[in-house]
Amino acid sequence: MKCPRCKNEDPSWFYKGSKGWYCRRCISFSRVLIEEEMKPIELEEIREGSEEYVLAYPLSEAQERIGRECAQYSKTSDILLCCCCGSGKTEMTVYTIAEALKMKQRICFAISRRQVVLELAQRLQEIFPEADVIAVCGGHTDRLQADLIVCTAHQLYRYFQVFDILILDEPDAFPFKGNPVLHAIADTSCKGHKIYLTATPDAVLRQRVLDKEMLCLTLNQRPHGHPLPVPAVRIGPTVYLFVSMILWILRHREHPRMIFVPTIAKANAMGRILKVLFHGYVCTSKTADRDEVIQKFRSEKAGLIVATTVLERGVTIPGVDVCVWEADSPVFDEASLIQMSGRVGRTFHKPDGDCLFLLKQKSLLAERCVRKLKEANRSCDA
Repeated sequence: MKCPRCKNEDPSWFYKGSKGWYCRRCISFSRVLIEEEMKPIELEEIREGSEEYVLAYPLSEAQERIGRECAQYSKTSDILLCCCCGSGKTEMTVYTIAEALKMKQRICFAISRRQVVLELAQRLQEIFPEADVIAVCGGHTDRLQADLIVCTAHQLYRYFQVFDILILDEPDAFPFKGNPVLHAIADTSCKGHKIYLTATPDAVLRQRVLDKEMLCLTLNQRPHGHPLPVPAVRIGPTVYLFVSMILWILRHREHPRMIFVPTIAKANAMGRILKVLFHGYVCTSKTADRDEVIQKFRSEKAGLIVATTVLERGVTIPGVDVCVWEADSPVFDEASLIQMSGRVGRTFHKPDGDCLFLLKQKSLLAERCVRKLKEANRSCDA
């Protein structure tokens, strides 16, 4: 017995109800009877001219090369776009999207966070003005059909065997990370090839590349051509780290500042302490009005926000500087540290920026993060 949606074959997950057998591993996505054949939903024909695109600025030579290679090779293979934070991975998929739409193929962009889905759908609509682009996420499920679909990972269950190209953004992070059900649903939603976008591929993705199951395209340079910011590291007792952080906040008073902390409890505590001295915000996975908080922080020229890893990806704040409190915490992994430092220096008007790691003791992960960023910069100079 095998679940047609999540590919489960473990008999302990199957249950026979009054209407037949169903899989409990993916029951949260609605019940699927094993005896019933799952059929792809019928979608309207992709409109003529939907492949026409307009970019706000020209791609760099490196971006264009990677983008065209992705469009070519994704016709026959899965692709890993292993490109640094801020390299413009979304823009590099434009050629692939345009070719798929021209060939009347179904294409989808799957992302983790609802707000990023809404933002990217609007952005892609501007790039592809003649195409019908929709966002499918919580509160936006009344329409499921369009030329180009942007959805949260959880909404992929609605599209069984629909997509010729499925673009998965940050597949190594929540909610995909450690979630075999979501990965399986992504597989069953796609009848063609997948493109994975990440600066920090996990062991599974790296092994697939080594096993030649997937082609890897790498770019370690941002469009502005400046090196990736490499974090400064300071080690010492809590009092020393706190004073260092306060001085860092003051030194960068004219810029937006993000302070990452390892846990929700520490974010709330740090937020209360800093509000005695500075105006600022706190953002965690438990923040009820998270999107509103992020928008308020964005709107301020020199705002301050304390956040957990909920903001380590998918958020671009022009001109931001970053401090990571307790960067030696076991909550953070190497990918988290790279992603958090990757918020810095993403824009043309402030391509450098400053990142500071504060540690109570030496950390192998922090050292590896710094070493990898230096290696990435050297690979661009070679």
